[in-house]
Amino acid sequence: MELTMLSEIIGGKRYRTENAQLLASDAYSDGSGTERLGRNTFLFRTPNNNYFMQHQTTWERERDCLTPLARDEAFRIFTELPLKLVEFEDAFPGIKIEDA
Repeated sequence: MELTMLSEIIGGKRYRTENAQLLASDAYSDGSGTERLGRNTFLFRTPNNNYFMQHQTTWERERDCLTPLARDEAFRIFTELPLKLVEFEDAFPGIKIEDA
């Protein structure tokens, strides 16, 4: 599924995929396509270090949308998405990860 550029104002902030850095997604090819049952998730960080995800769908009665995320929620989603497009340190500057 090709990434669709979206722009939405949510909570007084404008979120735009075209101005944000794509951090991770589940749109990787597994040999049969990139559309996970007709839906994909993309995680972004804005230039102001705000996080959001974009849901894309090919289903007729659903629409693509953006959802703002707290940093902790973005961190969780980053760890769950299979395709990482940047290193963790670049996705979450300033967060220190301790050894187990």
